[in-house]
Amino acid sequence: MSIGQLEPASSRTPAASAPGTSRPTASISVVIPTLNEALNLPWVLRRMPSYVDEVIIVDGRSEDLTVDVARALRFDVVVVNELHAGKGAAMRAGFAAATGDIIVMLDADGSMDPREIGWFVSPLQHDHDFVKGSRYVTGGGSDDLTRLRNLGNRALTGLANKALHCNFSDLCYGYIAFRRECLEVLELKSDGFEIETELVSRAARAGLRIAEVPSHELSRISGNSHLQTFRDGWRVLRTLTRECVGWDAPTAGVRPEALRRVKYRYPDMRFPHVPTDPSTVLAMLGDGQ
Repeated sequence: MSIGQLEPASSRTPAASAPGTSRPTASISVVIPTLNEALNLPWVLRRMPSYVDEVIIVDGRSEDLTVDVARALRFDVVVVNELHAGKGAAMRAGFAAATGDIIVMLDADGSMDPREIGWFVSPLQHDHDFVKGSRYVTGGGSDDLTRLRNLGNRALTGLANKALHCNFSDLCYGYIAFRRECLEVLELKSDGFEIETELVSRAARAGLRIAEVPSHELSRISGNSHLQTFRDGWRVLRTLTRECVGWDAPTAGVRPEALRRVKYRYPDMRFPHVPTDPSTVLAMLGDGQ
């Protein structure tokens, strides 16, 4: 499959000028990997824009009421059971189940605001194939980035830019959207957190048209992060080296596109960014039956 076979931008209508104000013409699937996120998932699903066509929860190892809460809040949620450990394994299972023209990656812990989805979708309906969120460009930010993670991310981003001949501002941030037909080009294999690095590096090496949009990372609503700074930093570095040396893009020879940055105003929050008792969600489901 060549990049030229992707759906032409001229056949698409731009998304709304503000997130959630108008329905994009392309169908949208949101893939959310979960592991014991019953307290956090209500905020995420209640913030989901109405124009999202499909929400896919990838679970299989949760020991709480994550799946029950998801089904209570969204009757049409697609639940994919993935027993293999790792974010990459979960994301690849979700990608395989997605039917939308556009796929959006979203965390379940409340650190990524679903109301920002419109800003990721808009460039994909113009002339881009792959859109990445950034906490460092104007309009972006983070409530959760520690000094150590910040230093590590900047170092890894600098190495990635030199290796890939790109100009990314934020490598280690997984709020990403892309056209579903790009999956055939990307040939994803990773099982862990390094799936994000694999996605970005392969998108760049394959010559996909990439845009970077500001995103504001929120603090995790509750629970402990599954990220381990040193272990996952090493895996990112190892993946970056592997991708630059050992992966031959199906589109080899395509000229890398210039990175485009898109500005926007961060929307106001409407739901309290606090844990939600799963029993209150399930009680509402019982009242409606």
